[in-house]
Order: sequence, then structure tokens, then C-alpha cells
Amino acid sequence: MTASPTADPIDSPTPPRNGDTMTVRGGQPVEGSIHVRGSKNAMPKAMVAALLTTEPCHLTNISSITDIAVVDELISIAGGTVERDADSVRITAHTFNTLGEADVMRLHTASRIPVLTTAVSLHRTGHAVVAAPGGCSIGPRPVDFHLLVLRAFGARDEHHDDVIELHADRLRGARIELPFPSVGATEQFLFASALAEGDSELSNAAIEPEILDLVCVLQKMGAIISVEPNRTIRVTGVGELGGFEHRVIGDRLEAASWASLALATGGNITVHGVQQQELSTFLNVYRRAGGDFTIDADGNTLSFRRARRMLRPLALETDVHPGFMTDWQSPFVTALTQADGVSVIHETVYEDRLGYTDALRSLGAQIQVFTECLGPTRCRFGAGNHRHSAVVVGPTKLHGAELVIPDLRAGFSYVIAAAAAEGESLIHGVDLLDRGYSDFRAKLEAVGVEHR
Repeated sequence: MTASPTADPIDSPTPPRNGDTMTVRGGQPVEGSIHVRGSKNAMPKAMVAALLTTEPCHLTNISSITDIAVVDELISIAGGTVERDADSVRITAHTFNTLGEADVMRLHTASRIPVLTTAVSLHRTGHAVVAAPGGCSIGPRPVDFHLLVLRAFGARDEHHDDVIELHADRLRGARIELPFPSVGATEQFLFASALAEGDSELSNAAIEPEILDLVCVLQKMGAIISVEPNRTIRVTGVGELGGFEHRVIGDRLEAASWASLALATGGNITVHGVQQQELSTFLNVYRRAGGDFTIDADGNTLSFRRARRMLRPLALETDVHPGFMTDWQSPFVTALTQADGVSVIHETVYEDRLGYTDALRSLGAQIQVFTECLGPTRCRFGAGNHRHSAVVVGPTKLHGAELVIPDLRAGFSYVIAAAAAEGESLIHGVDLLDRGYSDFRAKLEAVGVEHR
């Protein structure tokens, strides 16, 4: 069947009347050095793990982002204490109170992290409240995956208008197979199984580095967890967990975005604080596209650059780890607008990850988005009329435009595109990047992106 582009592109969001804005002057290669801190997808989960014990827990390599502030508030509401300095946080949860409906709705709207406290709340109080599908921004499918896990452990759920209440006298070991390797559902399983009575097993589990970092935290607390090669996680529940000290892994998703900026502009950026092995799939694709990199002896400082004048086009398909991460897709595809030829992208993890391409077209990129699967994998979005494949024709000379940031990963892509474009671009909603990436503006200055 011949693929056909969707007839009506998604409308561009309206610029916020009083939103934060940034003007970026592009067209120059970037060069400089930045440090990434603890992973945005690992830090909050380690903080949630601290709620499974009454003993003090100490985390280092912490950065100031929105999700951390949300978890800080959540811990305080639940009765715990948070002591913070510039690089670390100490959490003590001597008591734990179930969140009320009003707090649940407010916090769930701000972040997806609070749903992960459900198993913690069931362990400590026998009761939990989560936002109902449609009641907040987290969407129905992730909630359903969490409920699938919690029901298997014996939780009973009652659905009300805006929330779901869960009850459990005691969580007991369970054997679960996920329909998709969901990161959030795997984390919920780990929180539930660590203190559940008996043995538990999760098949088709997510095995991202951030998941393994959480496993390390729980193991330090006294949990008994093994991760098998076939996406199976086995846990033997223990009676109690203790405190821990842990350094959070570096943010591989942010590191890949800075690498993509170097690729798009023909610049050179050195990234400190992230491990080579956590970027191995990205590094292979980066080199195939015509980028290159050097790595220090310890494997935690990487320098990225373009190795050839014209980038190579690629056929790219996202997947769960160890595949090419969906969060790497938008910044890397932005760089591929400068490749000499036709690149084909197939998004198989999230159905709505290609909306950012509308903004790239406004800067001059030649991109068509399709509802068909343009890749070897027949994914779960193929029959759902979702815009989840794209064809990028390059190289195109990008020009400045006015843009509105819709979400964190797309926002960084807009900055990359603006830095690669000739002239000035006005970007609205940059406060989202300030809240999602620690010291974002200072890092832009460090690599020579001209902005005001």
C-alpha cells in the first residue's frame, strides 16, 4: 500500500501572552564544554524509593528540575522531610500519609512521578489514590499498565469521577507479563515486589539504564532482585528496607541532545558526566550519520563533532532499550534535516512524538509525516491513524522563525534548529527548558549559542 501523508497538519500552538521567550541567532558552529547532572528519568524514582523505609536516604548528583520539586512537595505532604544542598538531597520518611484527592490531582497534572508512589502508599498505609484516566495529563494507557501490575499483587481498585482509590491489606508476590516494556509499569513492579510477601516475576520488563539504576538503589536498601537476559525481573520480597547512599547516573538523554546540536551546526561539544555504555546505541547511529566522537579513558567524558561536510541520510526506527531511544529522536531528526538525501523515521514507542516536525517545517525543513509504519517493524500504532512515521529530505537551508515549545524534548530540538538556521528565531516557552534541564541557559552560553 502506498503511504499517504495526513491531510491536515496539527495546528501550531498559540504563543503564550506572557510566556518566557528567547531569541536565538543561528548559522554558526557551536563549540564548548558542558556538564550533565543526574538523569531526569532516574533521580525522582530514587527519591520515591526512599519512601519505602523510615531510615535516612542520601542521593548525590542531583539537579534542579521540575520533577524533583514535585517529589520534594509530595514527600513533605506525605509526612517526610527533605534536606537539600547544591548537589545532594537527604530524605527521611519516618511517617507516610496517603495523599488526598486534591493533592493527587494537582501533583499528577504537574508530573507523572506521583503515580509511582502508589505501591509505596499501599505498603505503608494499605490505601492509595491515583488520578483516573482523562483526569490529568498522564493519559489512560500508562494508568492501565500501573493498575495491571498492582491488581496482580492483590490491590483492589474503586473508580470515581476523577480518581481511582486502591486498597490492599498486604501485597503478595505475583507473576506478570507486560503487553509492552513500559518503564513506569516496571518501576511500579519494583516498588511493589520489594516488600511483597513471597516471590515475584515480571516478563517483558523495561531494562533501561534508569531501571537498572533503580534496581541498584533497591538492592542497597536490602531488596533481593535479579535481572535476567530475556527481559525478566525476579524479586524475593523482604520484611523491611533500610537507608542508602547513591550517586544518580548521568542524563544520557540530555547528553544526546547536546551531541545532536554539534551535529546539526557542524560544531564541537564536549559533554562531561555521562557514561559511554549508556549511549552505545546512539553513538553507533551518530557515527553512521557522519558524526564522530572521542571518549576519555574513564568513559564519562565524550566530545562530539561532525566528521564530514555533508551528513548521511538514515533509516531510523525508535525502540525500547537497547534500541534507539524515543527521547533521542527529535533532536537527532533535527540534525538529519542537514543530511544529503532522504531519511525515514519510524516512531514505535509513543504515538504522538512527531508533532515537533510542524515547527521544523516553519524553519524551512522538508518533512512529511505519515500514519503508516515506514519501517521493518509493524508497530502497535500502524492501524490507529497516528502520525508516527516521517520522511525528511535534506539538506535544507533553515531560516529563523517564531516557535512555541510544546514539551521538553521537542523544545530542545527547536533550539537546535534555531542554532542551525540563518538569522534570528523567537522561541516562546523556554521556561520549560529551564525547568527540565539544569542550568540550560548557562550551558547554551558555554557552547557559544548566541541568545538573549
